[in-house]
Amino acid sequence: MKIDFSPACQKKLAVIKRKDQALFKLISKQLVCFQQQPAHPSLRLHKLKGSLDDTWSISINKSIRMIFYYRQMAEEKRAVFFAVGTHEEVYK
Repeated sequence: MKIDFSPACQKKLAVIKRKDQALFKLISKQLVCFQQQPAHPSLRLHKLKGSLDDTWSISINKSIRMIFYYRQMAEEKRAVFFAVGTHEEVYK
């Protein structure tokens, strides 16, 4: 599956890369896993409800999540990640 990032998500990832290389490497690893096997158990993929209806979440580790939505582009489906952070940061 192809993935894209919103500008806000790109900025947050750049900050993480600069400040926490270990977390950035883990995020990269989980995104590769998502591209190859989106339903892999380690990702704990689940659909969100309420104000985040029609969006999905994957887990990077016990406390970090990435939120995305699916977008149909011509003949392919893409995941667009728009938030990364702790549970409290992304689910507000």
